[in-house]
Amino acid sequence: MPSYLERRQIRYPLYGLMAVTLVLIGFLSYYNWIIGAAGFILTGLLIYLIFQVNHIIRQETEEYISTLSYRVKKVGEEALMEMPIGIMLINDDYYIEWTNPFIAASFNEDSLVGKSLYDVADAVIPLIKQEVETEIITLHDRKFRVIHKPEERLLYFFDVTEQAEIEKMYHDERTVISIIYLDNYEELTQGMDDQTKSSLNSLVTSILNKWATNNGVFLKRVSSERFIAVFSEHILRLLEKGKFTILDEVRETTSKQNVPLTLSIGVGTGYSSLPELGTQAQSSLDLALGRGGDQVAIKQPNGKVKFYGGKTNPVEKRTRVRARVISHALKELVVESDKVLIMGHKNPDMDAIGSAIGILKVAQMNKREGFIVYNKNEIDTGVQRLMDEIKENESLYSRFITPEQAYEIASDDTLLVVVDTHKPSLVIDERLLNRIENVIVIDHHRRGEEFIKNPLLVYMEPYASSTAELVTELLEYQPKNGKIQMLEATALLAGIIVDTKSFTLRTGARTFDAASYLRSHGADTVLVQKFLKEDINTYIKRAKIIENVYFYRDGIVISKGEDDVYCDQVLIAQAADTLLTMDGVSASFVISKRSEDTVGISARSLGEINVQVVMENLEGGGHLTNAATQMYDISTDEAETLLQNAIEDYLEGGQKE
Repeated sequence: MPSYLERRQIRYPLYGLMAVTLVLIGFLSYYNWIIGAAGFILTGLLIYLIFQVNHIIRQETEEYISTLSYRVKKVGEEALMEMPIGIMLINDDYYIEWTNPFIAASFNEDSLVGKSLYDVADAVIPLIKQEVETEIITLHDRKFRVIHKPEERLLYFFDVTEQAEIEKMYHDERTVISIIYLDNYEELTQGMDDQTKSSLNSLVTSILNKWATNNGVFLKRVSSERFIAVFSEHILRLLEKGKFTILDEVRETTSKQNVPLTLSIGVGTGYSSLPELGTQAQSSLDLALGRGGDQVAIKQPNGKVKFYGGKTNPVEKRTRVRARVISHALKELVVESDKVLIMGHKNPDMDAIGSAIGILKVAQMNKREGFIVYNKNEIDTGVQRLMDEIKENESLYSRFITPEQAYEIASDDTLLVVVDTHKPSLVIDERLLNRIENVIVIDHHRRGEEFIKNPLLVYMEPYASSTAELVTELLEYQPKNGKIQMLEATALLAGIIVDTKSFTLRTGARTFDAASYLRSHGADTVLVQKFLKEDINTYIKRAKIIENVYFYRDGIVISKGEDDVYCDQVLIAQAADTLLTMDGVSASFVISKRSEDTVGISARSLGEINVQVVMENLEGGGHLTNAATQMYDISTDEAETLLQNAIEDYLEGGQKE
């Protein structure tokens, strides 16, 4: 019976209509019995037909429902047994109680009933124990999406092998664009005659074309020092597996010709849009060049970056022209601002304070107010001696303010100059960095993944010995509205001396030029030595750390302090520097507790080993010859194990970030 006839709200009005009809016919019979009799007969026939039709419909409906129930039941049975979806019931001991034929056939078995999951599908057991709702696993060379219903102890197996293969094919065949740049081509070819230059071009092109042909890469030279390469992600993974040996091949082959040429490669991957790939490739190349070149940078869509190579010491290739252009751009930005705030990194060293004082002088030369942001509770002994000397110079000391004071005086037209770092997480006050829109970055560290957003001007030179050296060069091209004071020149010179270990490391011709300029403006080398003096207790403490040194690999030494002895970062760095002066040591690593929950590692090298790459593997950074990291909530023994693993990874030839 259709539901609308079974409902009383339909049936009662129908009965009411019949009753009203009969009453009206009875009333009509009172006046004309013949018409009334005909009406009764006609109405009776209609009522009979209604009930007869209703009875027929009811029978047909019941018959239809009965047939449908049978068909649904049969379809359910067919689906359960024949549908290409595996169904498995298990008990609490991981024994199979029942399966449909599909899953048994997938396991190449006639029946799985009574068998243990440990024997036939042990990959499913972790999923059940951890109560994971769904996961893709591999069984008998096929991939299944397993859905787990813990209450019913039921497992569904959906064969997604073809889908996984299509996804893999899609990812393997996605386009990758890379830009290959000859780092020092312009410098090497400046004095060459046409024949020699042509020979070098042919050599490099031949090497790269052979590499491209062997690896299925489309390569096109677009300028004298730039190539465009297009390939697939599958090829990219193969190149990563080989650690981009093309870098070593080009460097070694050209070195034999007395023209040591190096490559930098920026790779754009992970996007379907070609313009986005091109943008990513250029961004990756900028990152590789910012870190000193001779390496590959692969910027991924999730923001992470992989680096390969970067094992050679960067060759100085700055020019006076670039320093002059940057200096003039800095002058214009200073003049357009109402005041200049200068900020270095947390726990500032001599280089950060010295370069900040140099930028303060730039502001004063352009007749703008300048202030240096610092935290007096976060400075080491050497910087404290410098600050004690500055306190005697009231005009200079009054320019030092706290982060809170800087935040109060900052306006929309204020210029913020960040020196000796480019990472937002390392600046003295990140809140101030976010408050000011107009930001300039001046740094000598290799560029890392983390970088200050949207700076107006960036002057990053990893070839420079120190930020103080860069700032000194900028000072030379500023208006001569004020003479550099002896203490200002001394602070800048102290920054250079500390970062070069008294002109023994990362020192180029320009470093001595900057030192000479500062010395001519009254820089006091005796005062610098006074700043750098250390007390006997610190010396003894450092000696105790060095006492635990051992050779981990040929030329690589590791020294570890005790878990209950806390040392500051400067002392750890000094210990690493001291070890580097020992015979047979080309790289030194010092591990020590800095506080209850922090372990510090300082790394130094003579250039053969890129300690920056090793430290980046431990979430740190720095230079090729000078780097460090901090690790939290671990012991020195655990940090030592992680360091050894990072060194092994580096020695294998690749580094990931």
